[in-house]
Amino acid sequence: MAINFAEKYAAQVDERFATGSLTAAAVNNAYDWAGVNTVYVYSIPTVAMSDYEMSGASRYGVPSELDAGTQTMTLRKDRAFTFSIDRRSFESAMMTQEAGKALSRQIDEVVVPEIEVYRIAQMTGGAGLKKTLAVTPANAYDCFLEAVNALTEAKVPPAGRVALVTPRFYKAIKLDPSFMRSCDTAQAMLITGQVGLVDGVPLILAPSSYFPAGVGFVLTHSSATAAPVKLCEYKIHDNPPGINGWLVEGRVVYDAFVLDSKKNGIYVHYEA
Repeated sequence: MAINFAEKYAAQVDERFATGSLTAAAVNNAYDWAGVNTVYVYSIPTVAMSDYEMSGASRYGVPSELDAGTQTMTLRKDRAFTFSIDRRSFESAMMTQEAGKALSRQIDEVVVPEIEVYRIAQMTGGAGLKKTLAVTPANAYDCFLEAVNALTEAKVPPAGRVALVTPRFYKAIKLDPSFMRSCDTAQAMLITGQVGLVDGVPLILAPSSYFPAGVGFVLTHSSATAAPVKLCEYKIHDNPPGINGWLVEGRVVYDAFVLDSKKNGIYVHYEA
């Protein structure tokens, strides 16, 4: 990549925008991958209730053997990057290519977005509840309420629910007259211009590029997706062998898994 050497320009870098992690509240890291690459999760079934009998040898009913299901979660993403900053390029660019700032820029603009996109893809792919319907300002709030009701019918606890929404859906729900009339948050939005909660569910706005094609929003419970980041290591080498300058290296081992017993804790709404 060619370097535009600075001569009389201000020592400033035109930084691009970065969003930081948007999915952190929608996932969990409740399982321990320390020292291992694979974790086994056991799902224990239940049995139906029956009437107690006042006589006989099986008064509680006939025992049913509980056969535990097993989900294997093996980390699949082992990603890395590296770049160098030659000392001459550093000096000629008026010190704007400082290695620490370049590393921070790499994390914000490349590493974090890659993990975000992967997590959302895993959530949508493993979701147990899905619906396809075109979203308009006339039905956006109704679509959201249907998702909320679907999670309630699946006995998903209200606490811990998070909605990841695209800009298109966010715009539609803000323009929905039903939402504006009935939602307390919407009334505050008319004053502040901000949306924090929709019927008690945190609404997180993410770029459309983070979602698989056709997805309008994802309503999920944070316990449904395990998203470990096992290794996250970054190094800056000063004058390593063969380079007069800096060598920057980074490695991230991560993954995301929808738990088999909690897949109905994820609802994906697709646009028609």
